[in-house]
Amino acid sequence: MHREETQLNSGVLVPTVSMRSGEAVKPLFPFLDLKAQFQGIRSEVLAAMEAVMESQHFILGPEVEKLERAIENFVAADFAVSCGSGSDALLLTLMALGVDRGDEVITTPFTFGATAGSIVRVGARPVFVDIDPETFNIDPDALAKAVTAKTKAIMPVHLFGLVADMDSVASVANECGAAVVEDAAQALGATFKETPAGTLGDAGCFSFFPSKNLGGAGDGGLITTNRGDLATRLKALRVHGAVQKYRYEVLGINSRLDALQAAILSIKLPHLMSWTDRRRQNARHYRRLFQQHDLLKLVQLPVEPVGRGHVYNQFSIRVKERDALRRYLTDRGVPTEIYYPSPLHLQPAYAFLGHHQGDFPHAEAACGEVLSLPIYPELLPEQIETVVSGIAAFYGSGIEEVR
Repeated sequence: MHREETQLNSGVLVPTVSMRSGEAVKPLFPFLDLKAQFQGIRSEVLAAMEAVMESQHFILGPEVEKLERAIENFVAADFAVSCGSGSDALLLTLMALGVDRGDEVITTPFTFGATAGSIVRVGARPVFVDIDPETFNIDPDALAKAVTAKTKAIMPVHLFGLVADMDSVASVANECGAAVVEDAAQALGATFKETPAGTLGDAGCFSFFPSKNLGGAGDGGLITTNRGDLATRLKALRVHGAVQKYRYEVLGINSRLDALQAAILSIKLPHLMSWTDRRRQNARHYRRLFQQHDLLKLVQLPVEPVGRGHVYNQFSIRVKERDALRRYLTDRGVPTEIYYPSPLHLQPAYAFLGHHQGDFPHAEAACGEVLSLPIYPELLPEQIETVVSGIAAFYGSGIEEVR
């Protein structure tokens, strides 16, 4: 029997143990180790938390404003509006843009549930289009063909930390008059032709979930925009639609970033680019090892097109024998993850859209073939070598049996 679900406990993301012949196999190292990150900034984080506790100012306020200004500078955006989660960032942005019942929003089915969920929550219809099988991002040709008179917005997802083809997205959006909402939850610090993710459309939506490259100690989110009208509306929508205390101009929701989270994120943000550099170093080490082990004909590595700065929230390979390979690695203590095991158009929650197997073949194939490997900044070279050696051993010893 195999149990391969994952859990985030005590700052360590690890697969639950694999069971073979009644023996538990513990991971040799975690898939994500936030404890290691914390040790390097422990005193700063605890001091920032203590300052918030002394102030007793927990909701919005100076710490939140400080973080918002810092993110504005980091991504070169005119405005940054924080909120309760990355999911809320998407929802609030669609609300601020006036997306409503009868509207359509084009996006990808190969993504986390919040992407399309935010569209449905405002009463609009998610229009899925297939992905580019190499980048895993929205296919520009499919996007252009999906536009209708009801298209109100386009929501590209910068999956795994690689920005989508935003020239193509912008071209389609300009032609049909649609807004562009970047789902940049995994892409803080990523760039497209040297322009930061989050400033390539009408708004960029970020998540501070603990496993993100810039993660808090709980949920948190933020929207960047260069549109003053949008920022003003977002600030009202996140506090029930109030422009001043007890005066509600629009119907909003409660989605405010905690000061404690903002304080922690403000400590982490100056470290983000050095952490990103280490992720990129780890990615380069993976590439060297896959080449040395002569695996490039069997394993598709992440692509990084010219002009796009990948931040590697995930290092996701693609293999035909994904499930067998994952079992093999798990039984040898090598942690991996699957993002995502099923495309949204085949999920029960989206059955009302009437999609079927085969509607988006590239997304469906990716869900059966993509496997994410550890890539966090503190990952050691010898741990990367353990991962790739395990993959090489799988293909060297049992490939004919598992196909």
